Amino acid sequence: MIDNAPLRTLTHKGLTVEGYSRAAVQSYWRIPELKIGFDLGGQPWGFMATSTWFISHTHLDHIAALPVYVARRRMMKMDPPDIYLPEVAIEPVGRLLRAVSRLDRGRLPCRLLPARPGDEIELSREHVVTVSSTTHTIPSVGYVVWDRRRKLKHEFQGLPGDKIRDLRLSGVDVTHEIRAPLVAYLGDSSPEGLDRCPAMYEAMILITEMTFVARSHRRDKIHKYGHIHLDDIIERKDRFHNELIVATHYSTRYTDERIHRIVSKRLPDMLDGRLRVWL
Repeated sequence: MIDNAPLRTLTHKGLTVEGYSRAAVQSYWRIPELKIGFDLGGQPWGFMATSTWFISHTHLDHIAALPVYVARRRMMKMDPPDIYLPEVAIEPVGRLLRAVSRLDRGRLPCRLLPARPGDEIELSREHVVTVSSTTHTIPSVGYVVWDRRRKLKHEFQGLPGDKIRDLRLSGVDVTHEIRAPLVAYLGDSSPEGLDRCPAMYEAMILITEMTFVARSHRRDKIHKYGHIHLDDIIERKDRFHNELIVATHYSTRYTDERIHRIVSKRLPDMLDGRLRVWL
């Protein structure tokens, strides 16, 4: 049952990470304070209230619950949600929803919107999402949510308030935008997906896959199929400036106990306590 799907929660500096991911099983994440979610491989009932979703790619463990989610919102008389996904996936996902609608004999109203590398997607006055390219076996993208603020330009600092007001009224732009990456979501990708987007390493919170952890699993083959190995994280440990790193999407070839044992042995400091093994 989707409603009984595993769900873990962690709060860091006012942002809550909710979700779960296991390779080939299901992946779904939500940041309730930002009113967004990432991927819909499962859909806990509480996630239904979130109306904006960013899909990394269309493997079933990342989109299987999409029709269920849309149907539930329609059933509860909620507005159609916005679903961002790789542009090439819009047409086939639309056909999928139409097929399910015929089987279910119920409408599945939603807006399927393109997420192209380089795009900026407005969330609100304070937040914007950027899209980056990732490397997987099918078209895939990653996302970074940015906090943005307007700050008084240096040349106007120290001026009285009425002077700044007059300048603004005369059409002078007295502020400039300051951005800081809040949350980065990689989805499924080889390490190249991280390296292509420097903000992934700078975001306050990074949610990254780490599908394989055992030395016996060859990295060249893992990278070919668009995934990350623990050794890739170790090689890049000095690049991670994130305050919280959620490592997830582990292969079902490992037991939870084995994952914890290997990671704690190879990274005993857990990247200065910032790394969370999410199981």
